Order: sequence, then structure tokens, then C-alpha cells
Amino acid sequence: MSDRHLAYWPKNVPRHLVIPETNVFYNLEVSAHRHPKKPYLIYYDTSITFPELKDEAERMAGFLERECGVKKGDRVLLFMQNSPQFVIAYYAIMRANAVVVPINTMNLTNELRQYVLDSDAETALVAQELYPQVKPLIGRELKRVIVAAYSDYLKQATDLRIPELVAAPRQPIGDPGVALWSDAMARNLRPGPITARPDDLCVMPYTSGTTGRPRGCMHTHRTVMYTLVAGVHWFGPDPSQSTLAVLPFFHVTGMQGSMNGTIYSGNSIVLLPRWDREVAAQLIQRYRITAWQCIPTMVVDFLANPKVLDYDLKSLERLSGGGAAMPEAVAKRLQDKFNIEFVEGYGLTETM
Repeated sequence: MSDRHLAYWPKNVPRHLVIPETNVFYNLEVSAHRHPKKPYLIYYDTSITFPELKDEAERMAGFLERECGVKKGDRVLLFMQNSPQFVIAYYAIMRANAVVVPINTMNLTNELRQYVLDSDAETALVAQELYPQVKPLIGRELKRVIVAAYSDYLKQATDLRIPELVAAPRQPIGDPGVALWSDAMARNLRPGPITARPDDLCVMPYTSGTTGRPRGCMHTHRTVMYTLVAGVHWFGPDPSQSTLAVLPFFHVTGMQGSMNGTIYSGNSIVLLPRWDREVAAQLIQRYRITAWQCIPTMVVDFLANPKVLDYDLKSLERLSGGGAAMPEAVAKRLQDKFNIEFVEGYGLTETM
């Protein structure tokens, strides 16, 4: 392989990548040990520490194994917006030695049916507002469903504007084959030993299907680890950094850059389930956010806010993203107003 690119390689970035020979869940175990009191996730002013995240993931993994019959290698559907439950469920599925199948929340019942049949998933973790799309599949394609209400994790008073779907109270659902997230967690069940190895299947995200039906991309713990570790080294493994997490976690950009990468590096994330330029500015100021992974249209909307310069945004050091080309005029305004260079990324679901 040619090494001509090394003449332009950043001095602070390793030229060769060495990754841990572990499963991805191990990253959470390490960060929980290293940062016993540090908030990992901040959700409308409610904080969840690294050890709390690990504990909740293990409790949900115990329920998946002991009540849902999930075993090593099983595919488990994950159908939620960005939320504490998404992160907990993602790591719970891995802790149960199973395979995460994250699904775009825009999908309707017929589309969901194709994902369930293609992946052979029998168990799903879904958000309350998405349950109507899943309900027709229960007892047919799906055997077991766990339903989560985002509002269960709003435990602190806040002055931030909360979307209706996030604030909606938990609904009683008593359909056969269905368990409420809150009830599953209250069981406090514990999983068996973690046996997943680097070359075992970890996550199966689906392509967008621009040239046909969406295809499941089969990623092992090793391939997930490679791209998340590479991203951390490229930007610098600094645990003092904090990230505004707004890109969807069901997509590999948000999954790796805002979720898996930050758990590996011990960074905090501030979760914004629905884009809101005013709340984004409030959060950057309040939590001294240093990094924001986004798409160009978010930046355009953010800068169009007539009150944007009223906020103290000096903590923001890095903006990165993709999905579309960043307009040159917008990039120049970022540079002029905030002295920030937008880092454009490129990736594929097939490569994480």
C-alpha cells in the first residue's frame, strides 16, 4: 500500500491503529470503572453516570435473557429515537451476547415487517410512540416486545423546551407478548456471563435502499471497534470533551461518533432527541459543550437564529458531520464568527 499520504498525516494522530481485542460492551465496563461519578448522558438536565448506564444495561440484558429467551447470536430489533433507553437497550443487547438491529424510526409497519423477516428477529425494544407500527407484528413475526416511554427518564425539573413525544406520560399497555420498560427494569434480573468475542456479530444496521431493498450490514465487534477507535484518535482521546448528540443513533454516524465513540473515550454527551436550534444553543452554553456532530442543514438553521450571538458558545471547538456538502458560505461564517472549521466526513453503512 502506498505511504505517500503520510507526508500530510497529522502529527498528533497515530499512523497505525491498534484496537482492543474485546467486545464493544467492554468499553462501557472500562469507562464505568474509570469514571465512577462522571455523568455520561445528560437528558433535559437529568444525568446518568457511566456506572448507572452499565447497571441499567445489565438489568435489561437480564430481562432479555431470562424473560425473553434471547441467546447468543439472536437478532434484537431496536426501534427508538435518541434517548437514554436507546443507549441502554443497545448495550443491553450486546451484554446479552445478541445482535443489535437498529431501525430508522420513519419506517411503517410493512417496512418493519421486512426488517423483522430479513433479520430473523423475534424480540424488539420500541418506543411508546412507535408501538402502533409494531403492534400488528406481535404474535406473528415478533414474539416479544418491550415498550419504553421517554418521559420515564425526565427526573429533574428543567426550563428547556421538551418535545411532546418526549414528555408524553407512560401508557398502560397490556397486550400479550408486551412488557413495559419500567416493569422490566424493576425486575432487576441479571444476565449470564458475557461471551461475545471480537469476531462475533455485534450490530446489523440497514442501508437506505436507494438501489433496491435495504440490506442488513453485518458488523462484528471488531469492525465496530475499528471505526470508533479511529474516530477517537483522529479528533483526540480527551475525556474532558463533551458532545451534543443530535444525529440519530440508528444511523452509523450518530451511533459511532456520538454514542459508541464517547463511551470508549469517557466523554459526556448531551442528548437532543429532536432538533431545536434554541435548545441546542442553551445546551452548548449550559454544559460547555466542546463538540457537535451534525448535518449542514442544522448548522444553517442554527446560524439563522437571530439570537444565536446572545449565547456564550466559546466552549465549542469542533463541528463535524456529513450527509450533504457544507455550503462554502456557511463554512466561512462558522470560521469568521466562531473560529471553527467544519470537518466533513464520509462513510457507509457497510463500513460503519
